[in-house]
Amino acid sequence: MNHLKNGDRATTLDWSKTSLVVIDLQKWIGSSYAPYSAEMVIANAAKLAHHFRNKGAFVTFVRVSSKDFKDMPSPLLDSTPPKLNLIEGWDELVPELGVTETDHIITKKQWGAFHGTDLDLQLRRRNIDTIALCGIASGIGVDTTAREAFQHGYQLVFAIDAMTGFTEAEHEHVRNVIFPRIGRIRTTEEILEEK
Repeated sequence: MNHLKNGDRATTLDWSKTSLVVIDLQKWIGSSYAPYSAEMVIANAAKLAHHFRNKGAFVTFVRVSSKDFKDMPSPLLDSTPPKLNLIEGWDELVPELGVTETDHIITKKQWGAFHGTDLDLQLRRRNIDTIALCGIASGIGVDTTAREAFQHGYQLVFAIDAMTGFTEAEHEHVRNVIFPRIGRIRTTEEILEEK
């Protein structure tokens, strides 16, 4: 189990028990994010995926997909959600991630990656107890998946500059209020320095 003393920046990952989980880096991604650009998030996530694979760790990519959108939540809302960029192949992972045959792909129908998927089953069968999390958007898919992981008893490491929000306020809220209460916040470089 990965334990960390308060104030200690060392993460001490056990690669055999850690999975990188990348949220929603697929072709629907737009261009308006903050505080980091989609390009920076994709580049950092790709570096992490490469590093995790080299360490023999389990890499999981999560995507949203639907044939007719009838299998996705459609609650009554007070505000209109951001419009998705549903171009041809919108639900495919971006090629920059370099997905390999050893990677696991989860398809979800809602914000979080655990509900209605085999993510928890796949992690537990591999004796994984720690998740490094990144993707888009910080306050939606990443945050919801993080809360689900916390409730399932996983240790969490947030690759904070390998994720971004629809607004800077959204990202900063989860970064400052939620994530420190359920896990450890690290930069991509700090995670890449793990031996």
